[in-house]
Amino acid sequence: MGCDRNCGLIAGAVIGAVLAVLGGILMPVGDMLVAKTIKKEVVLEEGTIAYKNWVKTGTEVYRQFWIFDVQNPQEVVVNSSNIKVKQRGPYTYRVRFLAKENITQDPEDNTVSFVQPNAAIFEPSLSVGTENDTFTVLNLAVAAAPHIYQNAFVQVVLNSLIKKSKSSMFQTRTLKELLWGYTDPFLSLVPYPISTTVGVFFPYNNTADGVYKVFNGKDNISNVAIIDTYKGKRSIYAVFESEVDLKGIPVYRFILPAKAFASPVQNPDNHCFCTEKIISNNCTSYGVLDVGKCKGGKPVYISLPHFLHASPDISEPIEGLSPNEEEHRTYLDVEPITGFTLQFAKRLQVNILVKPAKKIEALKGLKKNYIVPILWLNETGTIGDEKAEMFRSKVTGKIKLLGLVEIVLLSVGVVMFVAFMISYCACRSK
Repeated sequence: MGCDRNCGLIAGAVIGAVLAVLGGILMPVGDMLVAKTIKKEVVLEEGTIAYKNWVKTGTEVYRQFWIFDVQNPQEVVVNSSNIKVKQRGPYTYRVRFLAKENITQDPEDNTVSFVQPNAAIFEPSLSVGTENDTFTVLNLAVAAAPHIYQNAFVQVVLNSLIKKSKSSMFQTRTLKELLWGYTDPFLSLVPYPISTTVGVFFPYNNTADGVYKVFNGKDNISNVAIIDTYKGKRSIYAVFESEVDLKGIPVYRFILPAKAFASPVQNPDNHCFCTEKIISNNCTSYGVLDVGKCKGGKPVYISLPHFLHASPDISEPIEGLSPNEEEHRTYLDVEPITGFTLQFAKRLQVNILVKPAKKIEALKGLKKNYIVPILWLNETGTIGDEKAEMFRSKVTGKIKLLGLVEIVLLSVGVVMFVAFMISYCACRSK
């Protein structure tokens, strides 16, 4: 009888040990099998689920615009006063709904290149007004003219054309004109062939954005869909901030750091964005990047909305700004197992540099330089509820279930082994 009892206790301890060992073995082996299964489907190559959803995204991407409506144009022109602005928006468009084109795989560095066709559809239900709403904004052509043509004689000629067209430092334009283009009356009088259409995003529809070059994930699943280069140049970077729960899916949130817009003194990587020594206070100003080289020499600067993280000298001439970290920062939420970006918010502001110009009457009254905010945008995309459910069931759900099984086996096995061994030792001592 005692032998049967002892044998039963030993058998129980052995079963517990086996369960514990099985749970321990499942941890690396199970994780490896799950990783192998996931990797097979998330690599960006034909035939995978990821590739199908990547070529033409099912997630709706919206681009919201807030326009800086100038409240005191005449005071600025005459007295070189601070520019008072009032933000109006959002005006929302649906974008990035067309399939990617010219997709080319590069097996040597495990990347895939493509271009993204541009198209924008206005969404009235997500907007505060219509595309015909009007704003008082900087005259883009007049502001850029003396920057592009610095010869005094040429500026005299341009001044006569500006006066003849009755153009000024500021103008009134509809939302549609400002964003997508309008025929400028001043440029229409220029006696040699130039483009007379002006717009912050002109041309846009029926064009393509790129070339993008992203990692396909074949060598490193954590890099899948991450941009390597854009138009042949290294892309801007983000840094890890925190873990976030997105519709029941654990994700890592990465943010665009203030250092990305730092001065070359603070961040030497930004030295190529400092081209105006006077404007930048000998390259010590921060918070804006000169992208004029990418815009045909036009004095275009980008920043975070409302000059978030910008030096005081940049924002002081502009009244009506309210920078807010939560509302104006850029972030993306990445699922760490697959490397997929499941949510993002890209927020940027477009600004134009305006300088005094003695030969151009519309600008000769200025006594200081302005980096004038035109608009800021928020491009957002979030995984839909249906796809989030599919993601939870096929990826995170299976991983959680496997983890639960591992923990249960290990816990039950350890408890059984310890309990039966204690019982066995107690019986032996009696």
